[in-house]
Amino acid sequence: MAASPQRFTSVLIANRGEIACRIIDTARRQGYRCIAVHSEADAGARHVGMADAAVCIGPPAPAESYLSIDRILEAAARSGAEAVHPGYGFLSENPDFAQACLDAGLVFIGPPPEAIAAMANKAEAKRIAQRAQVPCIPGYEGEGQDDAGLIRAAESIGYPLMIKAAAGGGGRGMRLVRSGENLAEELERARSEALGAFASDELILERALLRPRHIEIQILADAHGNCIHLGERDCSVQRRHQKVVEESPSPVVDEALRQAIGASAVAAAQAIDYVGAGTVEYLLDADGSFYFLEMNTRLQVEHPVTELVTDTDLVAWQLAIAQGERIPRQEDIRRQGAAVEVRLYAEDPVRGFLPQTGRVLHWDPSPDVRVDHGLLEGGEVSSWYDPMLAKLIAQGGTREEACRRLAAALRSSVVLGVQTNQSFLIRLLEHPAFIAGTDVTTAFIEEHFADAAARGAPAGSAEAALAALLLYRSDAESTAPEWRAWRSTARTDTPIRLRRRRQSWDWIVRHLGGERYRISAADDGSGDEPESLELTHTHTDALGFSHLHSGEGAVHRALLVRRGDALWVNLDGDAHHFEDCTFAAPAAAVEGSDGVLRAPMNGRIMAVNARTGDAIAAGAVLAVVEAMKMEHAVVCPAAGTVEEVAVQPGDQVANRQVLMRVRIGSGSDPG
Repeated sequence: MAASPQRFTSVLIANRGEIACRIIDTARRQGYRCIAVHSEADAGARHVGMADAAVCIGPPAPAESYLSIDRILEAAARSGAEAVHPGYGFLSENPDFAQACLDAGLVFIGPPPEAIAAMANKAEAKRIAQRAQVPCIPGYEGEGQDDAGLIRAAESIGYPLMIKAAAGGGGRGMRLVRSGENLAEELERARSEALGAFASDELILERALLRPRHIEIQILADAHGNCIHLGERDCSVQRRHQKVVEESPSPVVDEALRQAIGASAVAAAQAIDYVGAGTVEYLLDADGSFYFLEMNTRLQVEHPVTELVTDTDLVAWQLAIAQGERIPRQEDIRRQGAAVEVRLYAEDPVRGFLPQTGRVLHWDPSPDVRVDHGLLEGGEVSSWYDPMLAKLIAQGGTREEACRRLAAALRSSVVLGVQTNQSFLIRLLEHPAFIAGTDVTTAFIEEHFADAAARGAPAGSAEAALAALLLYRSDAESTAPEWRAWRSTARTDTPIRLRRRRQSWDWIVRHLGGERYRISAADDGSGDEPESLELTHTHTDALGFSHLHSGEGAVHRALLVRRGDALWVNLDGDAHHFEDCTFAAPAAAVEGSDGVLRAPMNGRIMAVNARTGDAIAAGAVLAVVEAMKMEHAVVCPAAGTVEEVAVQPGDQVANRQVLMRVRIGSGSDPG
């Protein structure tokens, strides 16, 4: 018999960013008092402003704030909270946190601690699934964790195989190994990432399915023994085992397969007496076989697509279940249409999806689709937390309509000030193979976007010309240097040099009177017609313009933002970042080719692999920087000798901070 529920009217959200905002949105509409927690870095964050009250829980480092059980419980006591919602990530799947909340007299809006513990470790989760007759991928989840034992197990399983962190997911500690040659090295790297992300270096091994689909089932269970599923989500489009696009329903799952996987997910949940919202994840092979992957004992990032196709508010159901209410019957669940979600990340797809930091200078999401986000203009995207900025979710009567609406919404959304994957997402949604839908596997990005040029929009002359025009107008409206003084009557030529990555443009800007400008390439000898622009309207930094020389008659809309020497241009969903380098010294042709190795982003030094005087081979990993939950290698571009090491493990570094200096070409190449 289920225990009588403890009623509550106030909820502390033990999380940040878009999920904290999402929970507050539903909880406040249902009349609950919402308490936010925040680190010192998040004092001005959107979720803090949305809440009825907020409590600072410590410094920016997650271990001292969002991962501190004691500080969150102190915040609950200080604010008078009666319940705690963990969101996802951070402490959401920590059984000790769930138990600590209960011990403090708080309602934990999630499953019982015992259920979380049962699925928290991938090895134990597979054993439970096997006992419940849920199909599992062959592998090794034994207690022997030394290299020799794991290598023997790998040889028994066969290659290719996956190394996974037993204590967590999200791609941390996960490695694909195609042969035994580099297994020991990958085991070491997987342990390091797993230990840093989950405070446990336990690993499991699984036979690798190279081109599966990633299917997950949303389940709901109440305290009265009832458990149902809400159908599947297809999360096959991934990068480094991190989901990028999610959709419901899956284009390859028919009703019979849906019911079979759904029944399997319910069996897995009932095997641990689950209560609340959760997700059981599977790999679906080409022959229709499906295998248990893991169970997430929390809300998922991609839950909105299920909400849209089932007309359900999963956060509302979490609150209701925590209050002791019964869930609907399986036959009461109705599905209609299709929904697709993309994750907008602060990352640079062209540079290997490297996480980015910076200040959000402009944020204007599309009003035509659902947007879950925690962004505020002027807010800082830091290296302390996950690089996901927002989620855009579109619904349609069909998958084709939902994808079309989502691509259009991405084109009309504007985020400037930090590099994002927006342009890449548009290209992905409009790729013919994705539109077809039937051959989309976890290898999709690797197969179709291996070339950097395919992942990002190259800046053309139109974008560079607009950036030059922004710079010209910006200086004209301020106290400009004499060399760039602006006169409304004289038609003077103004030189401007812009750079984006390794490409540069030299422009001559001439004001033709009114809102007409001619922007010409400076002495390039190409004979190309100059970019001649006429502004049709201006509103703050938004410029409507037409090309005078093209004769097309179309008016384009661009949004431009300047901050110091940095210029941002958004044109049809493609954001381009330029640097005003008119008076800058020439840069090295290749990053690091001057021998100065810099941090690729704000982060923490995890490893330093060289000392002063060491001879270094080209391609050697000299340092490892951890940022936004990932480790990033700093590689020497050419052979040389280390002249200076400026950092040590544990140091916090800023973007572009000097890490090492190498005398390129000196000494012998040790490789």
